Amino acid sequence: MSKLNMLFLLLRFITLFSILLLIINPKFDNTTFYKEKPNLILAVDNSSSIKHLKQDRNVLGLLKTIKDNEELNTKFDISTYTFGNTLKATDSITFSEQETNIDNVFNQLAQVYKNETAPMLLITDGNQTYGNDYQYTASNYKHPIYPIILGDTVTHTDLSIQQLNVNKYAFLKNQFPVECIVVYNGNKAVNSRFEVRSGKNLVYSESVSFSKNNNSKLINFTLPANRVGVDTYKATITPISNEKNTINNSKAFAVEVIDQKTNIAIVSDFPHPDIGALKKSIESNEQHSVTILKPNSFLVQKNDFQSVILYQPNNTFKSLIESLKTDNKGVFIIIGTDTDLRFLNLNATYFSQEITNQTDDVQAELNKSYGPFLIQDINFESFPPLKSNFGDVSFSVPFETILYQKIESKPTTKPLLSTFEVTGKREAVLFGEGIWQWRAQSFIENKSFVAFDNFINKIIQYLSTNKPKKRLTIDYESFYNGNNGITIKAEFFDKNYNFDNREGLEITVKDSLSNTKQTFPFILRDNMYQVDLSSLKPSEYSFVVNATNENISQSGRFKILEYNVEQQFLNANVTKLQQVATNSLGKYYFIVQNQSLITDLIQDNRYQTIQKSHKNTIPLIDWKYLLFLIVLSLTIEWFLRKYNGLI
Repeated sequence: MSKLNMLFLLLRFITLFSILLLIINPKFDNTTFYKEKPNLILAVDNSSSIKHLKQDRNVLGLLKTIKDNEELNTKFDISTYTFGNTLKATDSITFSEQETNIDNVFNQLAQVYKNETAPMLLITDGNQTYGNDYQYTASNYKHPIYPIILGDTVTHTDLSIQQLNVNKYAFLKNQFPVECIVVYNGNKAVNSRFEVRSGKNLVYSESVSFSKNNNSKLINFTLPANRVGVDTYKATITPISNEKNTINNSKAFAVEVIDQKTNIAIVSDFPHPDIGALKKSIESNEQHSVTILKPNSFLVQKNDFQSVILYQPNNTFKSLIESLKTDNKGVFIIIGTDTDLRFLNLNATYFSQEITNQTDDVQAELNKSYGPFLIQDINFESFPPLKSNFGDVSFSVPFETILYQKIESKPTTKPLLSTFEVTGKREAVLFGEGIWQWRAQSFIENKSFVAFDNFINKIIQYLSTNKPKKRLTIDYESFYNGNNGITIKAEFFDKNYNFDNREGLEITVKDSLSNTKQTFPFILRDNMYQVDLSSLKPSEYSFVVNATNENISQSGRFKILEYNVEQQFLNANVTKLQQVATNSLGKYYFIVQNQSLITDLIQDNRYQTIQKSHKNTIPLIDWKYLLFLIVLSLTIEWFLRKYNGLI
């Protein structure tokens, strides 16, 4: 055999061997070992109540002591979180947040450390201002909790306004009720005076007495609504001698006085749960009043109403519908399985629905380009389906759709809820019954009816006004409490009244007392422009919202009331924090017991470093290298054969 043939044999062997090796793909197991330390979670209360109780320096000193301790760092992986209204993974502690949500700490960290060992040091005064009761939700966190109690545990003599209840709106020339709960904490009998002032004017006063057994008083009174606009008041209970915390002795409140009330009629020939749900939703706005009537009864008193809801009309509505054609009232028609479609198609002027004598279950999908007014997505797609008549809908006038139908989770262009306007008269049509289920589902998701009720009231407000469309619409409140987030929302539409997300909006806010101005940009979020003004101080403000690319603007006014809920506490909530520690198999400590805390954590045998292994099966040779070797050997063999004239 020549040397050349021997070389060909070697190259062919390498090729075939590599191919076989690639097909067989031999593997071996690679096991690696590593150590996993338990986590130590530092959850620090970053609310302003810590600074108010003069515990901020103690907290910073405790954190430094824990982080500088070598034994703790050897035994634990230490992570720091701060919480106020939200939970944040950060070492930046300012004690400036205006709300405390301890419930959120347990819910979120329970998910993060679900499969790990993670005892928690809860450094807080235990006073929660927002969220569910953390004493019970702490059970979601399946690890020991060690509350570090901040604040004075000694009971001091104190008078405070615990709660003040007042309606948001009042009507001109009426009296509006106010309810105030005043609480006394002490052993001796004391006398004080409760006063309410509007500016410098005293509008109400009452002498009050308290003792150890008679330690609370409910004060009810009424105030007059004499002028249109926002009226601000300040309720005060005169401090007693040697009272340590006087901030909680006063509380500001405001009422918006309006000069008219919108009356809405719901007309139906039979009872249905939808009617009750609509009444509850509409009357959640104190500017609205709802009356439920039969068709014939409505004709007698129709002039008393600005809008009317026709629930599943039938032939008993004939005279009523004829009468409404000549009125300028807003009309909301709800069509369901008991609606007489033949009658409605003959008598409704602007739309009709195909009659098939079949029904269908339809869900809702929000039209994010709806233009006439601002609609916020309240998770319509999760709502139960409505019962609707199967058949196409046709309109004889231009219309806009708020909600489209989804049939078997498939989107369609069929309208479920639409609005239209003809010669200044506005109407809305809902092609489905069972909207009471939406209100119930909204409560389940949000623990409140507010989101759904606002949605219904925006439809009512649209029907009750004849103002022309605006390309820039602003959604804001007349007044805000100082401790709540202040968010102003806006929508901008192009000339065809389609939502335009390309525009830049900014708001210029002017303090009416100091005449200072600040400008903030809007942020596009969830197909809506939003701006957070929580940094503003309590005062009266006027504002102008401008579109940067077009000469369009809107203006308004609002007030921020002076109130900080975090400054209402005098003591730490020791009882709740002790219960949290007991239920979680942890232990509570006061801030001065930091050495005992560190010693107990180091000596606790429940927290040990665990050695774990990771088994990884890998191929003997990477297929990329084998493929390269095959290509290389075949290439060399081909060139050699070509060079020697064998091909």
